[in-house]
Order: sequence, then structure tokens, then C-alpha cells
Amino acid sequence: MALEIERRFRVNGDSWRGLAPGVQYRQGYLSVEKERTVRVRVVGQQAWLTLKGNISEVTRHEFEYAIPLADAQTIMGAMCPMVVDKLRHRIEHGGFVWEVDEFFGDNAGLVLAEIELPSEDTAFDKPAWLGEEVTHDGRFTNAYLSKHPFSRW
Repeated sequence: MALEIERRFRVNGDSWRGLAPGVQYRQGYLSVEKERTVRVRVVGQQAWLTLKGNISEVTRHEFEYAIPLADAQTIMGAMCPMVVDKLRHRIEHGGFVWEVDEFFGDNAGLVLAEIELPSEDTAFDKPAWLGEEVTHDGRFTNAYLSKHPFSRW
């Protein structure tokens, strides 16, 4: 079974900048519900269809499938009214990879860091630039941000 165990935090300051290059992500959402999310993601010339199902605040079922880029672009343009654009930086710290997302468009100004863990109770070292944990605040999921942008809170 495919599981995603993830914790999410706000990012403080700019000391994280320059630690890793950023890669442009564009994500379109077909379904945005707490119980399930369906999205199309485009990164460069690659694309994926992802299905997520809620288990807990930290753990979800996650199934991801590579799809042709042209299909992803058509799906996103025709069926995804909710889109998130961001620059993702993958920063290694304390034996884990932190994904730091810098959002654009209606979510500009928001910077979040996520860490995927092998279990919900796994201990990890927090980088100095890490701020408030927002794992349990559903407003900080990409799916929610696609429907309720940060600039409108």
C-alpha cells in the first residue's frame, strides 16, 4: 500500500535560499475534498496523475502515475479550474530531504516546508529556518490553496 507520511511547516526568513536550486511545479486539481484529492502535476517535461485519500492529519494513501505531458496539459486546461504554481527546493538536512515550496500567483508570499517520514512518530532535526508547524491546519495543503488562495485569507 502506498502511504505518504508528511509534516508541514511555515518557513521563517530567507536563510534557506541558496541551499538548493528551485524547480517549477504546476498542479491542477480535479477533486479537492478532505477525504480525497485528485491532481495533475507538471514538472518540466514530465507529468503525473496523483490520487490521495485521507487516513489521518499526517498520513494519507497516495497513488501516483506518470502520464503523457500532452494529456496532463489537456486535463489541466480543460478540467482543472484550481491551479497552484510554485518553485520547489529540495534541501537535505539531518538525514532527510525538506521540500521547500515558494508559491506564486494568488498564493504569492507563502513559503512552506514539508518532510516525508517513514512513520508518524519518527524524530527529525528541525532546520533553523523552520517556523510554525501547520500539519494539522488543512488550509496549508496545496489542494486547499488551489481553491482558497493565501492572498484571500
